[in-house]
Amino acid sequence: MAAKSVLNDSRQIERAVSLIQMGARLQVLESETDLSYERLLRLYKEVAGRSPSKGQLPFSTDWFLTWQPNIHASLFLNTYEYLTKVSALDDIDAVMKAFHLYSEQISSCGVEPLLSITRAWRLVKFIDNNMLTMTKCSKCGGHFVSESYENPRNFVCGLCEPPARAGKSGGSGNIHLH
Repeated sequence: MAAKSVLNDSRQIERAVSLIQMGARLQVLESETDLSYERLLRLYKEVAGRSPSKGQLPFSTDWFLTWQPNIHASLFLNTYEYLTKVSALDDIDAVMKAFHLYSEQISSCGVEPLLSITRAWRLVKFIDNNMLTMTKCSKCGGHFVSESYENPRNFVCGLCEPPARAGKSGGSGNIHLH
């Protein structure tokens, strides 16, 4: 049995604290650290000042395919994929950095981020398990989150062809196209 590393333990706690500060659900922490459930629970309460949210994580791929969430998810995922290609970051560290960059970029546009760190993490898991993929838009050439069986020859993104009611609600998350 290997000796327990204080340095590794410290890195695990630091990663968990960062995830909690970003709003990650407890299930993400359990999956991405080696810390026990009890330690994570105590850490969550200490950092967030409250108990973690209860209940299951959203498991449907459908949310990522609807118009506005798809644009946000695609922005995040393009950033994540770039970071994983040009750096030696662990997957979860790349998710955290890409989420930070996504949040910064969206906020600088005066738009409320639609993606949470937990949804971003889940999106990466869906991509890793081939439940979703990235498809190149046949009009603009951008890469967007899509169904794994999407025909790339006919794929047109939601920015090139927004749905008829797109942007009419004036709600948060709207990215204006003019």
